[in-house]
Amino acid sequence: MQIKQGIFVIGILSFLVEPAISFAQKDSKPKETKTTSIRLSPVVQSTPVPLRSDILIEKFADIEPNAVRLLIHPVSGDFYYTTFEGGVFHITKQNGSIISEQILTVKDHGINKLQGAVFAGSELFLCGNTTENNYRGTRGRLVRFSIVPNSIPKMTIVFNTEAYGLNATTWDHGWNALVLSPDQKYIFITSGSRTGHGEIQDDKGVYPNARDNALTTKIFRIPAKAENLLLPNDTDKLKAEAYLYAEGIRNAYDMAFDSDGNLFAVVNSSDYDHSEDMFWVRQGRHYGFPWIMGGIENPQQYPDFMPDPKRDPFLPATSHGMLMKYFRNDPDFPKVPEGIKFSPGVQNLGPDANEYRGHSGKILDGDNTGVTISTFTAHSSPLGLVFDTKGVLSGEFKGDGFVLRNTLGSKSSLMKPFTDQGRDLLHLDMSYDKGSDNYFVKTTRIVDSFNNPTDAVLIGNSLYIIEYDAKVGSIWKVTLPAGSKKFKKIRKKK
Repeated sequence: MQIKQGIFVIGILSFLVEPAISFAQKDSKPKETKTTSIRLSPVVQSTPVPLRSDILIEKFADIEPNAVRLLIHPVSGDFYYTTFEGGVFHITKQNGSIISEQILTVKDHGINKLQGAVFAGSELFLCGNTTENNYRGTRGRLVRFSIVPNSIPKMTIVFNTEAYGLNATTWDHGWNALVLSPDQKYIFITSGSRTGHGEIQDDKGVYPNARDNALTTKIFRIPAKAENLLLPNDTDKLKAEAYLYAEGIRNAYDMAFDSDGNLFAVVNSSDYDHSEDMFWVRQGRHYGFPWIMGGIENPQQYPDFMPDPKRDPFLPATSHGMLMKYFRNDPDFPKVPEGIKFSPGVQNLGPDANEYRGHSGKILDGDNTGVTISTFTAHSSPLGLVFDTKGVLSGEFKGDGFVLRNTLGSKSSLMKPFTDQGRDLLHLDMSYDKGSDNYFVKTTRIVDSFNNPTDAVLIGNSLYIIEYDAKVGSIWKVTLPAGSKKFKKIRKKK
């Protein structure tokens, strides 16, 4: 198969050392970014490899460093992307070259750590965190801009949260994923954990004894037309105002609706060897964090827990959490709230991304044992979740989902015991099981060898995938087989 030569882009681009710290934000002063466009030099990169003969891959563009989110303007059809440092870039074509033109900086929106972005018509929503108290505290923040031709974007504040403590670790995940409801009336927002697994993280005594709180480890639902809200650090008040949608989710860095209007989220888990969840997110549900992750209990919740990798094979001796003594005896760890029932993750039927650590401590493959897991191989960092909501793909893919894995097992000390695979594109063939009132998924690798893929946009039968890089990022175009528009794929029942 012939791969087309890539085009260079213009513009300005921590990623993943280990998946346990994926998308955590370091507490550092934001840098100013230039608003002029510059042409980037070509970089040497590995080219993604299709694992099927009917998939075509070509370079779409080189882009700015530190790019994370990829967007399509639903009115103009233009591409946009955002960076961690607060940059918003518009991709245009000038004199035959693809150009990244910066349209917004952190000075425009006030978000030091920009992690979430979504369009609703011509309205661009941006979400992340601000800092205060000499960079020891933070607030979540959601704003929107009207992005129309020949007009200066004007900002409206949707909400700020009450202030709460940052910490000194790389696990302060912050406010990140955004998704628009199918009726376009609501914005769904993820606020990740400020801890690895529910432990105390108080930034050397500032905000003492702080664990997670009412504004973290949750998914919120906010009216798209809302203005100047203040979200309190109070669970009861958030529920009373109907802003709190679901709880107990460590860090759902990507969410997406399927063609039936079901909301799914993919979750980055902790340093412990539990699987990375995919959840069917429903209002009022609790998904287990910090007591359960990947279908595995968090041992730190038990008063007699003494972390010892020699006795607990699920506890990697070289993990950040172990080396920093974040896994520790913790008799004051919060108890499971009375009356709470945890909702399990989507169960993976294989044939791929379903390796797991068994009770014996050995690494096993669900294809050989017949065991389903919740949901993907440990430490793989699932991102870029999309669904073929318009049913334009071939019969095999029609109406199905796709997700990226950011971590490469062969280069990750935590993931390597499970597999050398990763940094790939997975096809998700979902089926609903009435007996368990949950979804099962058949997971198959269809593209390999990405470089830090972080987000994806499906336009027709073309899947555009953005890659993070500290020097020059990339956007790849993956052309999937198109199908007939004459029928809608029927969701399989188990």
